Amino acid sequence: MITREIMDTSFHTLSPDHSIFEAVELLKKSSEDEEKKIFGMMVTDKENQLVGMLSMFDILLFIQPKHIRILGEMEDISFETVLTGMMNRLKKIRVEDLMSTDLLIITPETNLMVVSDIMINKHIRRIPVVENNKVVGIVYRSDLFFHLMGKITE
Repeated sequence: MITREIMDTSFHTLSPDHSIFEAVELLKKSSEDEEKKIFGMMVTDKENQLVGMLSMFDILLFIQPKHIRILGEMEDISFETVLTGMMNRLKKIRVEDLMSTDLLIITPETNLMVVSDIMINKHIRRIPVVENNKVVGIVYRSDLFFHLMGKITE
Protein backbone atom coordinates (compact mmCIF):
# COMPACT_ATOMS: atom_id res chain seq x y z
CA MET A 1 0.00 0.00 0.00
CA ILE A 2 1.79 3.08 -1.27
CA THR A 3 0.91 6.69 -1.97
CA ARG A 4 0.73 6.16 -5.73
CA GLU A 5 -2.43 4.06 -5.18
CA ILE A 6 -4.45 6.93 -3.72
CA MET A 7 -2.76 10.20 -4.66
CA ASP A 8 -4.87 12.64 -6.57
CA THR A 9 -3.03 13.63 -9.74
CA SER A 10 -5.68 16.13 -10.74
CA PHE A 11 -5.02 19.08 -8.47
CA HIS A 12 -5.14 22.84 -8.51
CA THR A 13 -2.26 25.07 -7.48
CA LEU A 14 -1.74 28.69 -6.60
CA SER A 15 1.04 31.03 -7.61
CA PRO A 16 2.96 32.90 -4.91
CA ASP A 17 2.02 36.08 -6.79
CA HIS A 18 -1.75 35.56 -6.53
CA SER A 19 -3.52 37.90 -4.14
CA ILE A 20 -5.28 36.25 -1.20
CA PHE A 21 -8.54 37.50 -2.70
CA GLU A 22 -7.71 35.58 -5.92
CA ALA A 23 -6.73 32.53 -3.85
CA VAL A 24 -10.13 32.56 -2.12
CA GLU A 25 -11.84 32.65 -5.51
CA LEU A 26 -9.67 29.76 -6.76
CA LEU A 27 -10.41 27.71 -3.62
CA LYS A 28 -14.11 28.26 -4.22
CA LYS A 29 -13.91 27.40 -7.92
CA SER A 30 -11.75 24.32 -7.25
CA SER A 31 -14.28 23.05 -4.72
CA GLU A 32 -17.02 23.39 -7.31
CA ASP A 33 -14.91 21.69 -10.02
CA GLU A 34 -13.94 18.78 -7.78
CA GLU A 35 -17.41 18.42 -6.23
CA LYS A 36 -15.76 18.28 -2.81
CA LYS A 37 -14.54 20.96 -0.47
CA ILE A 38 -10.95 22.01 -1.05
CA PHE A 39 -9.55 23.40 2.22
CA GLY A 40 -6.10 24.31 0.95
CA MET A 41 -3.91 24.34 -2.10
CA MET A 42 -0.29 23.82 -3.00
CA VAL A 43 1.70 26.84 -4.10
CA THR A 44 4.09 26.18 -6.99
CA ASP A 45 6.55 28.25 -8.94
CA LYS A 46 6.80 28.46 -12.73
CA GLU A 47 8.81 25.19 -12.82
CA ASN A 48 6.04 23.33 -10.93
CA GLN A 49 8.24 23.11 -7.83
CA LEU A 50 6.48 23.24 -4.49
CA VAL A 51 7.18 26.47 -2.61
CA GLY A 52 4.37 26.45 -0.04
CA MET A 53 0.83 25.60 0.99
CA LEU A 54 -2.06 27.93 1.68
CA SER A 55 -5.08 26.79 3.67
CA MET A 56 -8.38 28.28 4.71
CA PHE A 57 -6.99 28.25 8.25
CA ASP A 58 -4.10 30.52 7.18
CA ILE A 59 -6.56 33.00 5.69
CA LEU A 60 -8.99 32.88 8.63
CA LEU A 61 -6.12 33.43 11.05
CA PHE A 62 -5.06 36.48 9.04
CA ILE A 63 -8.51 38.09 8.82
CA GLN A 64 -9.42 37.50 12.47
CA PRO A 65 -9.23 40.82 14.31
CA LYS A 66 -6.56 40.71 17.02
CA HIS A 67 -8.96 41.92 19.69
CA ILE A 68 -11.95 39.80 18.69
CA ARG A 69 -12.96 39.07 22.29
CA ILE A 70 -13.18 42.76 23.09
CA LEU A 71 -14.91 43.58 19.81
CA GLY A 72 -17.47 40.85 20.47
CA GLU A 73 -18.61 42.68 23.57
CA MET A 74 -18.91 46.06 21.85
CA GLU A 75 -22.42 46.60 20.53
CA ASP A 76 -21.55 49.68 18.48
CA ILE A 77 -19.02 47.85 16.26
CA SER A 78 -20.23 46.71 12.86
CA PHE A 79 -18.62 43.40 12.00
CA GLU A 80 -19.66 43.97 8.39
CA THR A 81 -17.49 47.11 8.34
CA VAL A 82 -14.55 45.25 9.89
CA LEU A 83 -14.96 42.40 7.40
CA THR A 84 -15.25 44.76 4.42
CA GLY A 85 -12.02 46.48 5.44
CA MET A 86 -10.31 43.12 5.77
CA MET A 87 -11.55 41.94 2.38
CA ASN A 88 -10.06 45.05 0.79
CA ARG A 89 -6.73 44.20 2.44
CA LEU A 90 -6.92 40.69 0.96
CA LYS A 91 -6.63 42.20 -2.51
CA LYS A 92 -3.21 43.60 -1.59
CA ILE A 93 -1.76 40.66 0.36
CA ARG A 94 -0.02 37.98 -1.72
CA VAL A 95 -0.17 34.21 -1.27
CA GLU A 96 3.57 34.19 -0.56
CA ASP A 97 2.91 36.46 2.45
CA LEU A 98 0.60 33.96 4.19
CA MET A 99 1.57 30.54 2.85
CA SER A 100 3.25 27.93 5.00
CA THR A 101 6.74 27.12 3.80
CA ASP A 102 7.75 24.53 6.40
CA LEU A 103 6.23 21.60 4.54
CA LEU A 104 6.08 17.87 4.88
CA ILE A 105 6.18 16.04 1.58
CA ILE A 106 5.95 12.41 0.55
CA THR A 107 6.87 10.48 -2.56
CA PRO A 108 4.66 8.22 -4.67
CA GLU A 109 6.40 5.25 -3.00
CA THR A 110 5.72 6.29 0.61
CA ASN A 111 3.91 3.58 2.57
CA LEU A 112 0.32 4.55 3.38
CA MET A 113 0.74 3.68 7.04
CA VAL A 114 3.58 6.22 7.20
CA VAL A 115 1.30 8.77 5.53
CA SER A 116 -1.42 7.99 8.09
CA ASP A 117 1.05 8.40 10.95
CA ILE A 118 2.16 11.80 9.64
CA MET A 119 -1.40 13.00 9.19
CA ILE A 120 -2.44 11.89 12.65
CA ASN A 121 0.58 13.20 14.55
CA LYS A 122 0.84 16.49 12.67
CA HIS A 123 -2.93 17.09 12.28
CA ILE A 124 -2.52 17.48 8.52
CA ARG A 125 -5.41 17.28 6.04
CA ARG A 126 -3.32 17.03 2.85
CA ILE A 127 0.24 16.18 1.91
CA PRO A 128 1.93 17.06 -1.38
CA VAL A 129 3.46 14.21 -3.35
CA VAL A 130 6.77 15.20 -4.93
CA GLU A 131 8.99 13.26 -7.31
CA ASN A 132 12.20 14.63 -8.83
CA ASN A 133 11.47 18.02 -7.24
CA LYS A 134 8.14 18.29 -9.11
CA VAL A 135 4.64 18.10 -7.67
CA VAL A 136 2.98 14.96 -9.04
CA GLY A 137 -0.01 14.67 -6.72
CA ILE A 138 -1.60 15.25 -3.38
CA VAL A 139 -3.03 12.93 -0.74
CA TYR A 140 -6.11 14.02 1.17
CA ARG A 141 -6.86 12.64 4.61
CA SER A 142 -10.37 11.66 3.52
CA ASP A 143 -9.05 9.64 0.55
CA LEU A 144 -6.56 7.88 2.81
CA PHE A 145 -9.26 7.11 5.35
CA PHE A 146 -11.71 5.63 2.86
CA HIS A 147 -8.97 3.64 1.10
CA LEU A 148 -7.78 2.08 4.36
CA MET A 149 -11.32 1.42 5.56
CA GLY A 150 -12.07 -0.22 2.21
CA LYS A 151 -9.16 -2.61 2.77
CA ILE A 152 -10.58 -3.59 6.14
CA THR A 153 -14.04 -4.34 4.78
CA GLU A 154 -12.85 -6.34 1.74
